[in-house]
Amino acid sequence: MFGSGAMTNSIRETSVSEGFLVIGSNTTENHPVIGSMIKKEVINNGKKLIVVDPRKIELSKYADYYFPINPGTNVAILNGFMHVIIKEGLYNKDYVNSRCEGFEEMAKVLEKYTPEYVAEICGISNPEDIVGAARLMAQLKPMALYYSMGITQFVSGVNGVKCTANLQMLLGNVGVEGGGVNPLRGQNNVQGACDMGCLPNVYTAYQPVISEENKAKFEAAWGASNLSLKPGLTLLEMFNQAIAGNLKAMYEMGENPVVSDPNQHHVIEALKSLEFFVVQDIFLTETAQYADVVLPARAFLEKEGSVTNTERRVQLMRKVLPPKGDAKDDWWIITEIAKRMGANWNYTKAEDVFEEIRKVTPSYAGITYERAEWSLIQWPCPTTDHPGTQYLHKDKFTRGLGLFTPIEYTPPAEGTDFEYPVILTTGRILDHFHTGTMTRNSKVLDENVPEGFVEVNPNDAQNFNIEDGELISVSSRRGSIRIRAKVTDKVKPNTVFIPFHFFEACANVLTIDAVDPLCKIPEYKVCACRIEKIQP
Repeated sequence: MFGSGAMTNSIRETSVSEGFLVIGSNTTENHPVIGSMIKKEVINNGKKLIVVDPRKIELSKYADYYFPINPGTNVAILNGFMHVIIKEGLYNKDYVNSRCEGFEEMAKVLEKYTPEYVAEICGISNPEDIVGAARLMAQLKPMALYYSMGITQFVSGVNGVKCTANLQMLLGNVGVEGGGVNPLRGQNNVQGACDMGCLPNVYTAYQPVISEENKAKFEAAWGASNLSLKPGLTLLEMFNQAIAGNLKAMYEMGENPVVSDPNQHHVIEALKSLEFFVVQDIFLTETAQYADVVLPARAFLEKEGSVTNTERRVQLMRKVLPPKGDAKDDWWIITEIAKRMGANWNYTKAEDVFEEIRKVTPSYAGITYERAEWSLIQWPCPTTDHPGTQYLHKDKFTRGLGLFTPIEYTPPAEGTDFEYPVILTTGRILDHFHTGTMTRNSKVLDENVPEGFVEVNPNDAQNFNIEDGELISVSSRRGSIRIRAKVTDKVKPNTVFIPFHFFEACANVLTIDAVDPLCKIPEYKVCACRIEKIQP
């Protein structure tokens, strides 16, 4: 739609924004620095805030409009906002006409997304709130939109992201300071890992592997021959192929899919089906226990290199502590394995790797180690005299004209029924990170939240005879766990929430491995379950 995918604007631009739409992001817990900056602007400077989230997250307390939607209905409510904006002529006509295409096709699809229709889909009690929020958005010049995995982790995740782009183009909020479509990455180098080609269909800077030109370019850079023109597999596709007997070996780095990936029983079956499994990590994780070989990596304070954060900012990491035991740098381990497999790689330090990145990655070409040492540069930075780019698409989109895309709402892969009448959604909490590999080894953090829990609405607690603090059973079509109940109005009736950090009460025993058909991200955020009192 834009021609490139990344956070369009910068974190510091919160002070320029007149308001914020936060959708599918528990920002104060999952991205607390950015969350605190939004809170500051709202509380101290009177900025406007609209929050869309199934849970009553902290930011909802400060919102001018809060929409506790049913999980998996992001597309519907975004379409509802746009319906009102178009119907009432509140969109930025000059921007739409001069910088975008496809408006008429999108507008036609949006005709049926009336506030009443959307409210029914999303479980919103007052359709007029949709009208009020849409009118407010049109007044905010500019408005910044923030989202996270509460948008992406659905079978309609790609469509949800496209709707955020549609909305911000409609309002003229892309390519302006303080606006933008701003995905918040879950870890410090998620953006950098994607930039470096850690996706199955691209090389660095999202250069497609199916391109003959790119094939030749990277063969020359790597001293390789016969690089494949065929995209690789996503992680869940790898698991399926392992079970089918078509994938024989797997090399995993810094990941813990036994805890983090959906349908845990399926993941374990896949790992057991492999003929050879290698894990490279700093801890003996739940996944590493299935490995044939474990390679000891260094923690971040024990190594140097670079990361690229959520706002496309390249940051150097310097070694502070001596490594423990036989731990080695990730790049060193990979290089040594490659050499033993016949590669002629001559990296001697992290800077050598970075220099290669600059040569094969146009958006990083102007960022040298020396520059990164003294300035936090944001890509694209094509030349060494370029200052970096604070926000994207200033004068035109990467593809030229921004493309409006008509999107229809589709329901989640799994609905509730008599046997499984409750919706389960999962996520993170402030005190723990990812699968708890690091945070649960912190005495303070583990004492704060030592075990998993399931949030249950008071009405459901009464209906199912469940008391606060009681150990209960939560089951889905894929498995069952025992977990402590936390009775709270943070969740809607007929909806429960489980953080996924805890192996002994693993949320991903329950989650479904249905995936978005385009990006193949699993639907972590919604599946059907039942909650039950454990009988003595």
